[in-house]
Amino acid sequence: MKTDPIRVGIIFGLVLALFHAGWAALVAAGWAQGVIDFVFWAHFIGPVYHVEPFALGRAFALLSFVFLTGLVIGTAGGWVWNRVATR
Repeated sequence: MKTDPIRVGIIFGLVLALFHAGWAALVAAGWAQGVIDFVFWAHFIGPVYHVEPFALGRAFALLSFVFLTGLVIGTAGGWVWNRVATR
């Protein structure tokens, strides 16, 4: 089964960007520190990070970077899939 590498890249990029948009929303709501403290606690790690205040420009940079990274990785994965998939 073949796939469209660009479509795979876009979907993978969007999934990663949506996940990080959720994180940005937690930061904007002021809930991110509690979430990260819980995640560290559940993994037996002392919380060592401090979540900084929300900044729209940084959130945009995060989402853009993550989407583009996902686009490249997903496109490469789709291309590799098409090369190794049985015909």
